[in-house]
Amino acid sequence: MAILAIDQGTSGTKAIVVDDDGIVAVAERALRPRYLPGGGVEQDPQELLRSVLESGREAAQSAGRPLSAVALANQGETVLAWDPDSGTPLTTAVSWQDRRAESVCAELAEHAEEIRERTALQLDPYFSAPKMAWLRRNLTREGVVTTTDTWIVHQLTGEFVTDTSTASRSLLLGIDEVAWDERLIELFGLTGERLPRLVASDEIVGTTTAFGAEIPVAGLIVDQQAALLAEGCFDRGTAKCTYGTGAFLLVNLGDRAARFDNGLTTSVAWTLRGRTSYCADGQVYTAASAVRWMCDLGLIETAADLDVVAADSSDGVLCAPSFAGLAAPWWRPDAGAFLSGMTLSTGRPQIVRAVLEGISAQVAELAALSDEELGAPLVRLRVDGGLTRSRVLMQSQADLLQTPIDVYGSEHATALGAAAAARLALDPGLDVVDAPLPWTPARTFTPQWTADESGRFRAEWRAAVDADLTRRSKA
Repeated sequence: MAILAIDQGTSGTKAIVVDDDGIVAVAERALRPRYLPGGGVEQDPQELLRSVLESGREAAQSAGRPLSAVALANQGETVLAWDPDSGTPLTTAVSWQDRRAESVCAELAEHAEEIRERTALQLDPYFSAPKMAWLRRNLTREGVVTTTDTWIVHQLTGEFVTDTSTASRSLLLGIDEVAWDERLIELFGLTGERLPRLVASDEIVGTTTAFGAEIPVAGLIVDQQAALLAEGCFDRGTAKCTYGTGAFLLVNLGDRAARFDNGLTTSVAWTLRGRTSYCADGQVYTAASAVRWMCDLGLIETAADLDVVAADSSDGVLCAPSFAGLAAPWWRPDAGAFLSGMTLSTGRPQIVRAVLEGISAQVAELAALSDEELGAPLVRLRVDGGLTRSRVLMQSQADLLQTPIDVYGSEHATALGAAAAARLALDPGLDVVDAPLPWTPARTFTPQWTADESGRFRAEWRAAVDADLTRRSKA
């Protein structure tokens, strides 16, 4: 069967056609969010939809074969208001990177522990509900307010749905019940809002003619969990990290939604074959977007220059590329990026190296947070995303984690994960572990630093972050 799988992301939309032998067609459309003063990050909903339709139609035409279904992975916590009768957007799409809902979270601070217990998430403007509340206060009271996947699926099928993995990123889902939680809806001032029907990722939710002949729409799943599925992280303790606009570490937790007291969060990994699995997840908000910042400053021309320009050593320069704040374990939306330890001999090579080490240091800190729950450190990490092309970044990640890094053999892990979920929807007899395409690592990086070297660097990096946060708190 040939499946059109669409990965609607922050920086672009990818569409692939994949059959049992692999990918047969690929099409992409670039996107660029608007970064506004005051922490605002927005996207044009019509541009998002256009990118889905154009890339999907191009891939379908290029494949030149009948399609069995279309699958959709989405960017997670990005929200908009829209008219459910006409489908017309009533606002821009407020990105997952947007921090303007900090005031909503501050008002709910006394309920943070209750919210964490119900959702297994932290109270933070990163998640959907604070942005939904902020949008209702500041942009419009009209229509419905949902994540972008619901709107796009409505455009394709007329249905009003979201999958459980996406819903688990909202702060409105009871994580154990896997159902909308009325108490949470009340806390965020969203009582009376129409919320989409929750569906499994292996559910056919409707049909569409947007890409040619009428075909089912299935395989709805949030982007990071789609990559977890594609990379075959089915066993408790298996983990992947995607290096895209941000860097996102997910660790399979099995069938129990763990509550962490160290800042790490838990989400639905997927609901497949009537069973919900969970994952621990941690976020580095700016990865490729930090690389884009270096491009805008002229430090490099493109991401392809990273390994050419980066020095062999940062010579004591430390960077936290936290341009959109810090997530776990700090949860400081007010944090900013910084470079420290520079001297007159510091140049482009040291700064580029320090930024890459800053990304991998944050991922290493996230990975360490899951050790207590799992009873041991990660023994291996599977990775995907555009920045895995950087050998400097991947080697730094192996060094700081002190574990081998396996690079996924395709640039399209998210779309392939959505395709795997759609394959399950179309074939009720297919086992979950057999749904993803088999793969072998394109490259493997093993640690070159000793454990002592890694420990010293991470301690120095954490101290620099703590010092910067203390300074900001006193300012």
